[in-house]
Amino acid sequence: MPLLEVTQTRHVSASIRLTDSTANQIDQYASFIRASADEVVEQAVAYVFSKDRDFQEFLKSPEAQRITPTLRVRRGNANDAAESSTKKPVSSASSTAQTPASAAGSKA
Repeated sequence: MPLLEVTQTRHVSASIRLTDSTANQIDQYASFIRASADEVVEQAVAYVFSKDRDFQEFLKSPEAQRITPTLRVRRGNANDAAESSTKKPVSSASSTAQTPASAAGSKA
């Protein structure tokens, strides 16, 4: 039996627009917690989604399956081609690097 299990997570790159002040605060917060801006955005959005009870109820509704996507996801990266949420055993102390999701904000 393997000593370690690594969960592979699929990441996508997306383009979003932010205000100058929000983009600056993301960079400042990332520096404050010694993380990347991608990690700050990922964790902040995941936190909001998990804490919003109305949104959690919405996700259970049929309407949640009929949304019109508005997030501009970048296509074409071979690493993002297939989703893998299965656990894979790791036989050595090193594991495969996981690239954080990119959420590039334009400061316009």
